[in-house]
Amino acid sequence: MKNDNTVIIKKIKKGGHGGHHGGAWKVAYADFVTAMMAFFLLMWLINTTTPEQKRGIADYFAPESVSRSESGTGALLGGTSASNDGQKGEGSLTVETQVRPPSPTEKAESDAKAASSANAAANEHKVQQNQAVEQAAARLRQAMQDQPDLAELSKHVLIDETPEGMRIQLVDQDGRSMFEAGKAEPTPRVQLLLREVAKIVGGLPNRIAISGHTDGSAVSGPGGYTNWDLSSARANSTLKVLEQAGVSEDRIAEVSGKAGSDPLYPDNPYASANRRISIVLLREAPVLPPAN
Repeated sequence: MKNDNTVIIKKIKKGGHGGHHGGAWKVAYADFVTAMMAFFLLMWLINTTTPEQKRGIADYFAPESVSRSESGTGALLGGTSASNDGQKGEGSLTVETQVRPPSPTEKAESDAKAASSANAAANEHKVQQNQAVEQAAARLRQAMQDQPDLAELSKHVLIDETPEGMRIQLVDQDGRSMFEAGKAEPTPRVQLLLREVAKIVGGLPNRIAISGHTDGSAVSGPGGYTNWDLSSARANSTLKVLEQAGVSEDRIAEVSGKAGSDPLYPDNPYASANRRISIVLLREAPVLPPAN
C-alpha cells in the first residue's frame, strides 16, 4: 500500500463583507455639511448687514466709480463688521464722484449762452414795456376825445417818447394856464385831467417821475420865494392829485422842481409853454439774477 504524504493548506480570508466601500462617503458628507454652513452663513450675513453696507458691497464690484475706504486689512467691508455689535458696527464705503472741470472753451461757450439769454430776456421785457406804454398813450388820447371836459384840454397835453420813458406833459397855452399865476395848486379842470392820467398810469408797473417847470420870468414872493420853490410846489401838488386818484406811493421814483433850467423851447425861455408839469413813465430794465 502506497502512502500519500501530500499536505493540503486551506486559507480563509477574514475582514467581513464591507471592506470594499472605503471612506469616500465621509468626504462627500463633509462637503455637504460645509456647503450648508456656508449657505446659512450667507443668509445670516444678508439678514444682519445694513443697507449702507449692502450698497458698499455692491459698489465694491464697480471699482471704476468708487474709492475704497482705507482700512488696516483692506477688507471688503472697509474695516467694519457685518453686525451692529462692536466698535466698528456701522460703516460704509466712501463713494466719490469726480467731475471734470470745464475747459476754457466750454466755459466761454457757457458764459456766452448765459449772456445771450440775459440779453434776450432784457429785449423781450423792453418790447413788452414799449407795447404797454404805447397802449397807455392811446387810451389817454381816446379818453380825452370821449370826454367833452377833457377834449378842450387836449391841446395842453403833449405825449412823447424819451430815453427815460413815455413822457406826458401838461403845458400852459396863451390865454389859458394850468396853474394860476404864482400859485402851486392846479386848476379844477387840470385836476380832472390829472385824475384821468392816474387811471391810465395806474394800470402799469412802471415807476413815475414828476417834475415842475416854469418859464424864465422871475417870480416874486414873500421870503425870497423863487421859481425853484414854485416849480417844486407844483410838482408836489401834482403828486397829491395822482395819489388821491389811486397811484400808490411806492410807484413814485422822483418829484423835483426844475424852475426854468429845462425849457420846452430853449430859444424862447419866456414862452408860456415852458410852464408845465412833466410826468414820465420810466422805462427800466428788469432785475436780473447776479452772474456767478
